[in-house]
Amino acid sequence: MNSAPSIEVRDLTKKFGSFTAVDHISFTVKKGEIFGFLGPNGAGKSTTIRMLCGILRPTAGQGIVGGFSISSRPDEIKKIIGYMSQKFTLYQDLTVSENIEFYGGIHRLPPAVQRERKNWVLKMAGLEGRENSLTRELSGGWKQRLALGCAILHQPQILFLDEPTASVDPASRRDFWNLIYELSEQETTAFVTSHYMDEVERCHRIAIIYSGKIIALGSPRELKVRFTQRENSTLEDVFISAVRGASSP
Repeated sequence: MNSAPSIEVRDLTKKFGSFTAVDHISFTVKKGEIFGFLGPNGAGKSTTIRMLCGILRPTAGQGIVGGFSISSRPDEIKKIIGYMSQKFTLYQDLTVSENIEFYGGIHRLPPAVQRERKNWVLKMAGLEGRENSLTRELSGGWKQRLALGCAILHQPQILFLDEPTASVDPASRRDFWNLIYELSEQETTAFVTSHYMDEVERCHRIAIIYSGKIIALGSPRELKVRFTQRENSTLEDVFISAVRGASSP
């Protein structure tokens, strides 16, 4: 795995009026790394992702994504990232093929490249033979695979996954994570938020964010030893211990 960082964050801060949503956070994410971002609702996870995707300007601090500043070059960042949210955002009345072709057009892929990438996505997602199925007729797991395929159609360097497996059955979640590992092996960086502790366990490293601040950062094993002194503890134990420590006077 290449040690050059895909994402660099230094004292990143976002305020909405008098409310501080993200409070001077700092971390780096290596190329090809699966980086988990764990925290309760309202902790600052989605706000951080929106800043890193170049959608929301920070109040203070710095963020570099794929070598580009989130403050001065957000349009360049949008060209090299993929994004997938918990809310299914593809077109339900289009077929699998039509959705892929639509996103190929958005990314301005040349026709020959689009055909090649479409075939790759269909194979990667296990959707061969379902090209003409209406998207609304797919199960939740198949929709999730299609959404991931459209997010990586243009071969982004960095993939942002915001609660990507919410409301999906365990078997589909497992298949989804197998795909993420395959992408990681091809040096695609994945920045993942999730409420599922067993999913976060599969990340290379984890940052826990609480009330806008990062209160823990490290590999699952490192965090277990640091916060519970037991390697066989759960990430839920780690999370509870970290939050208690951050909340104490």
